[in-house]
Amino acid sequence: MTSPPPVGVLLATTTAPERIAPLAAQAERSGFAQVWVAEDYFFYSGFSSAALALAATTEVTVGLGIVSAVARHPAVTAMEVATLARAHPGRFQVGIGHGLPAWVAQMGLTPRSPLRALEECVCGVRRLLDGETVDGAGAEFRFESISLTHPPTAPVPLLTGVLGPRSLELSGRIADGTVVSVLAGTAYLGEVRQQVGRAAGDYLLPTFALFSIDRDGAAARAAVRPMLAFYLAALGAPNPLTEPYGYNTALADMLDRGGADLVAKEMPDAWIDELAVAGDPDDVAGRIAALGAAGATSVVLSPVDADHADAQLATFADTVLRNL
Repeated sequence: MTSPPPVGVLLATTTAPERIAPLAAQAERSGFAQVWVAEDYFFYSGFSSAALALAATTEVTVGLGIVSAVARHPAVTAMEVATLARAHPGRFQVGIGHGLPAWVAQMGLTPRSPLRALEECVCGVRRLLDGETVDGAGAEFRFESISLTHPPTAPVPLLTGVLGPRSLELSGRIADGTVVSVLAGTAYLGEVRQQVGRAAGDYLLPTFALFSIDRDGAAARAAVRPMLAFYLAALGAPNPLTEPYGYNTALADMLDRGGADLVAKEMPDAWIDELAVAGDPDDVAGRIAALGAAGATSVVLSPVDADHADAQLATFADTVLRNL
């Protein structure tokens, strides 16, 4: 029988910055293995939030998933990573991705080639973290004799946060893992495993999941429905996350007729069961086990009600985590 994967918590960017440290500390006390923060522009800062979470904890791994490859020069990203990794050896990992195109465009940073920008960024960051002096000019970034004064003293996992087949193939070549987006179900995870082309034992797949728990499973599913619909509307149709389940045609029809509100009203319960971790404690435990069996190296729960995340985490710890 396969053991369930480690469970982490994602502190969504709707979380007020002053709550990051207390929630991270609570997660560690409750037995979570990981605490993740994000960088959705223009909410809270990813690196600052990771620093708050690391300072508030002593043992858990803290992940940052994800930062845009083009929001900072790779040398600045490497400096940020090295600072936190040096202060907290072995406890920090970071994901780098394309960034949401609309946010990147707002900053005037849309790259000529998103794939090339991601490759140049991740490879540049890796070389700097490894202590190299980097020179050269690529399609997106220029380096002139750049090295880190304070490189990390322990290896730092570098992941990407990508969705499509070409980006996943690139991630398999250049990264230590892929941060898997919310809405990733078991079938999509299977496709990711194939597309990155890496063996299960040496490649990280932390899998984010919209999360709600209640002893009344129907209430938990109802709570996750609006946020799930919001993400589905943001992704649009077709998209690679829902394509493996045959949802794209129905999703496109709902979006054409009424947008996220209509999706929330009309989506079948089966979509919630496949694309989120929501329900009563038994439902939640079963869903985590299924994601682990599909390839998730950890399942990272994102409470949909950020204002009551502490209560959701406490319920999960009391009813599920102790039994995993």
